[in-house]
Amino acid sequence: MNYEPGTLIVLIGGSGAGKTTYATKHWPGSWRLNLDSYRAMATDTEADQSATPVADQVQTLLLDARLSRNLTTVVDNTDLMPHVRAGLLARARYWQRPAAALLFTAPLQLCRERNAARDRVVPDHVLVEQHRLLPTAEQLLGEGFAHVEEIRVGDDTGMSDDPTGVWT
Repeated sequence: MNYEPGTLIVLIGGSGAGKTTYATKHWPGSWRLNLDSYRAMATDTEADQSATPVADQVQTLLLDARLSRNLTTVVDNTDLMPHVRAGLLARARYWQRPAAALLFTAPLQLCRERNAARDRVVPDHVLVEQHRLLPTAEQLLGEGFAHVEEIRVGDDTGMSDDPTGVWT
């Protein structure tokens, strides 16, 4: 999908669902904002959740800097909580920029396997909760995203470059 310049693109999905892999393949690094990176900068580890408030402040500053300049911006976090998405949508509205969501759906077992292979392992109870919190495309449209694409991960062919479902 081609996005209008200056679009806020929010990646939504559990840990290990393929968000960062997809983002790295499709967009330049300067377009991507990621809380893990900012936590690592603050504490030398992505896993230190105590740094999330600082990481969120950094992300918000960069988000505003990019949207104010009409630069396409990709937020590569789990973004599973409605209030977090509402904050991102509010920033897009403030800067009068369109907002799109990419919803990554992957089987829980695949996310468990991918997380086990990482340096930073997400606890299993957190993975289960992330899957419970995963919104539907219809919910995301109702929240205010102008466009939602679903990326289904984990079928026999692997992750596709093409979305499996598109809603506007």
